[in-house]
Order: sequence, then structure tokens, then C-alpha cells
Amino acid sequence: MRVFAVVIGFVMAFSGAVARAEGEKAGEFDYYVMALSWSSNWCALEGDARGEDQCLPGKGLTFTLHGLWPQYELGWPDFCRTTARDPSRAQSAGMEDIMGSAGLAWYQWKKHGRCTGLAADAYFATSRKAFAKVKQPEIFAKISNTLEVPAAVVEEAFLAANPALTRDMITVTCRAGMIQEVRLCLTKDLEPRVCGADTVRDCTMQDAVLGAVR
Repeated sequence: MRVFAVVIGFVMAFSGAVARAEGEKAGEFDYYVMALSWSSNWCALEGDARGEDQCLPGKGLTFTLHGLWPQYELGWPDFCRTTARDPSRAQSAGMEDIMGSAGLAWYQWKKHGRCTGLAADAYFATSRKAFAKVKQPEIFAKISNTLEVPAAVVEEAFLAANPALTRDMITVTCRAGMIQEVRLCLTKDLEPRVCGADTVRDCTMQDAVLGAVR
């Protein structure tokens, strides 16, 4: 009986995975999540160890675009099948100014961009348009010393700078005691909208590290 149960469990899991893969067709999604990473913290957690150019002194990067992610009302697609061609090196490199690296741009296309149903250049253009629509609070560019702040302060700053946003349209995440990302929910037309329940992951830390701008 135990072996039978294991086999049944495997079959059900495999069937679910197949159904999920078959359901994730390019262009079928409900809204976007735009994720903005605090560059200095990403460097401390990952980038420095990789020797990423994004982390060199003098870059002056604050929140960079991690990605523009298609979402379902519950869950999200990734690595979708598409007939769209992958971006060229030049197209990926063209996103470095807001994403930090060409490698990240290419990976975001592979994992998320293919699910939009857009061509690579259109996905990058849409990502850039979404990034430009959200005003980053000016105070962040002035952070010259590492701070410890309540994560809620970061959210409040974005709400103040972007009157069209409400609290249920934005979430701040933390990782390893640091402010990780600001995530904003957008319609397919890139207008602010309420986030799905599985997207809201508000960090409640009162002393989250916000690294100095490099």
C-alpha cells in the first residue's frame, strides 16, 4: 500500500506539473509585478561576490529594475514557450542603465519576458516604460551612509512620491535583514492596480539595513 501511495503521489505531481506547463502559454496572464531592487544591498548579498560592474564605486545606483513579471491573480507563469526570438547581446546590453547588467536583462527575458507574448525588444521597451512611470523618492539618492530603517518607511516614501499608488498596490520585501525590493502591481497598460494576495509580502522589520549608495 505504501508503494502504491507513493506511485499515486508521483503521478499526481507529474500530472500537475504537465498541466501547469501546458497552461503557461505566452501572453496569458492577468497583470504585472514590477520589482525594484536596492542596488547596494543586492551587491552586498550577491553582486560583490560575482565581481559585478554594477557594484563598483561611483555607479550611483539606487533602485534598479529587477524585472517586469507577468502574474496570474493567483500564481505566475515562467519559462513559457514562445516563438519570439531571444534578444541580441546589444538589446540586452541596452538595459544595463536601469537593470545593472546585460546578464540580468537576458535572464529576465528568458524567465518572465517570454510569458508576456511580446517580442524581446517590445518586452524591454515595456519594462523601461514601466520603470519610468514610477517616481523614485529623491531622498534615496542622498543616502551616503548605511542606515537601519523600518521597512514601512520605504513604502511610505514611494506612496508620497506617487499619489496614484495605494498601500494594496505596493509591497516591500526584505532578505537577510536588508531591504531587498519594492514591488509594484500594474495592469497590462502599466497603470497601478491592487496586488494579488500571493504578491503581498510586506516586510515588518523595524531595523532593516539600507546600504549607502555606491
